[in-house]
Amino acid sequence: MITAVRTPESLAAAVGHAAAGGRLMAGGTVVMAQVNSGSVGSPELVSLRRAGIGGISLDGSAARIGATTTLAEVEESPELAFLRDAVRSIASPAIRSLATVGGNLFVPQPYGDLAVCLLALDATVEIAGPDGSREVPVDVVLANGVAPGEVVTAVRLAVPAPGTWFYHKAMRRKLNSAAIVAVAAVVGTAGGVVTSARIALGGVAPRPVRAVSAEGVLIGRPLETDVLDEAGRAARGDIEPFDDAYASAWYRARVLPVHLRRAFLG
Repeated sequence: MITAVRTPESLAAAVGHAAAGGRLMAGGTVVMAQVNSGSVGSPELVSLRRAGIGGISLDGSAARIGATTTLAEVEESPELAFLRDAVRSIASPAIRSLATVGGNLFVPQPYGDLAVCLLALDATVEIAGPDGSREVPVDVVLANGVAPGEVVTAVRLAVPAPGTWFYHKAMRRKLNSAAIVAVAAVVGTAGGVVTSARIALGGVAPRPVRAVSAEGVLIGRPLETDVLDEAGRAARGDIEPFDDAYASAWYRARVLPVHLRRAFLG
């Protein structure tokens, strides 16, 4: 049972409440469902809305997105226009107006599509806690979470060069559905062949994962159908598919090569 809701007006106060065992909440799209089911795990909620950790800033190609920035704000940002299609594939406008960038890091698959994008972008997560601040690669946060009492304050990423960003999501419905397979990638080419590749997958493992096997197939080769099909088959070695209401584990693995190819060729 929830006995208190705190709304700290500074990051320091938010860290203090978190360190005392309060359950952090930003948009509430996940936490409020846990409150309603009685599984929230703490009698105290700590809202981060007034903690001063929102907003988007850009310094050259380096972007910093505050943790309480909503998905709708990302969607509307001219500086982050490359993410617009990915964000618009997430839930509904009503949910996107509440759900936050920081919260998306902790959403279980097959949700958390923005986290898949952040993994492909090699983002860095800024974290504040009782012992001070630290910066951690996003893959570490996706794998291990954060320590008790810590608060994610922002993510930092490099805006990809034009023509290097790719995203595709397979869903049951055209909009407002979880991922069967999601593919996000930053791939550089020169002279018609791939020179660098960072591919992240969603919907095919308990958390977003790198398709390192697929990346290895692409390096030094052109982005052509047969090469991408080979990369998609290789990516099956990087996943841990599961059954849910949207698709079976077998189906997710079966269609992965198709959707990896579509991410690049349409």
